[in-house]
Amino acid sequence: MNHRLSISRHLRASARLTFGNTASRIYLGLVLAVAVFVAVDTLFVSHDDASFAGVWLFFLAAPTVFVFLLGSSMAGADAGGPAWFVYLALVVLVLAQACALGWFSRLVRGPRRGRSAHPQGA
Repeated sequence: MNHRLSISRHLRASARLTFGNTASRIYLGLVLAVAVFVAVDTLFVSHDDASFAGVWLFFLAAPTVFVFLLGSSMAGADAGGPAWFVYLALVVLVLAQACALGWFSRLVRGPRRGRSAHPQGA
């Protein structure tokens, strides 16, 4: 039972770092806006040649997306693997970067003021 509480506590802390601060929310909002732009450009706009709209999404996921591409090419996958795997990896990488951005933001701000480091009654 204690192990489950520990896992749930870690998941809540990770979710707070990923979604619970301004820096991560701005980053995720920017990624979402670019993803919508890429989807609209890909699905509804006809081009005479290839569109480079999707490149902006990869730039927002940098630098971890380049590590992923390097790792997948070293593992023998052609151009990152199947499309569904690349999209799933892109989502995971963006969420990991939002969590890292939240952690860095919390590190820069320092400890919260007004909250005790010890629980009440301890």
